Amino acid sequence: MNTWSLIVWLHVFAGIIWIGLLYYFNFVQVPAVAAATADSDGPGPAAISKYVAPRALAWFRWGALATWLTGAAALSVPQVGGFTTHMFFTNGPSIIGIGAWLGTIMLFNVWVLIWPNQKKLLGMVEASDDQKATAKKVAFMASRTNTLLSIPMLMCMVAYGHGGFPI
Repeated sequence: MNTWSLIVWLHVFAGIIWIGLLYYFNFVQVPAVAAATADSDGPGPAAISKYVAPRALAWFRWGALATWLTGAAALSVPQVGGFTTHMFFTNGPSIIGIGAWLGTIMLFNVWVLIWPNQKKLLGMVEASDDQKATAKKVAFMASRTNTLLSIPMLMCMVAYGHGGFPI
């Protein structure tokens, strides 16, 4: 296995961790916490918020960073064309460039919008009730945005390796 193949393998592995956790948060944990909060006879959401969420968010953050770094490394080979702004709207490298920019937006959302606000919601950082309400909205919208962006981003990754999108 050459170095580029190893980097791509690591990129895909880290991406599975990142996007898998993104889908877990949006389709499993958020609805489960809402159900646990609404259940007056149940244990409540404390176990998820105290034990599961911090660990899952750590894997989520570092999976996002590892995915981006290995993706940037994979793009550095000449046949791919590098991570540049001219990689749009032609076949080949442009498709992977669109995916790379979508992934960059998603990484920004993870580290700048989701994580700082989740720290407030999980009590890792002090926040007033108003700050927590705002944090909940921002983290929710950034997470849903990432979920929506993940589909075209994944399509761009797959399309690059399979000759682009048919026109």
